[in-house]
Amino acid sequence: MDHLVLTVIAEDQPGLVERLAQCIAEHGGNWLESRMSRMAGQFAGILRVAVPSEAHAALTAALQGLQAQGIRVLLAHSGSEPPTSWQEIELELVGNDRPGIVRDITRLLAEHGVNLESLDTDVLSAPMSGEPLFRAEARLAVPSELSLEVLQGRLETLADDLMVELKLQAPE
Repeated sequence: MDHLVLTVIAEDQPGLVERLAQCIAEHGGNWLESRMSRMAGQFAGILRVAVPSEAHAALTAALQGLQAQGIRVLLAHSGSEPPTSWQEIELELVGNDRPGIVRDITRLLAEHGVNLESLDTDVLSAPMSGEPLFRAEARLAVPSELSLEVLQGRLETLADDLMVELKLQAPE
């Protein structure tokens, strides 16, 4: 079996995921995992599928053929997981919205070899003032050799500079 990672984007419409799933199933593929969402009228997702080696070319062609229906699919072979041991940590951040928050936080994480496993962000209205409030939730893979106290300290210093509240915790 080959494993493929697909990135999908299309104008949001009912039946979109069904068409994608039908195409995969028709070629003997198995839908293994996915993350999908609608945003600003667009639908975007990433998914991993297993497909028999002999059906790989036909599935690839069929997925590319979905372009005629307005569904863009980018394919990649799944990679191997790095041999490093990681500790999973959840990060929550809330603060007044301003440009550069994601850049500054992810720069610090990258400098310490922390891998961003998932990231969800949005901008909400603050309850009392109505001011734009930036919120982020992330799942991090922290290298086992990195002290969580050191990471916490560096993130807290940055959070003070950014004027945001930040919390790190092990997943429940």
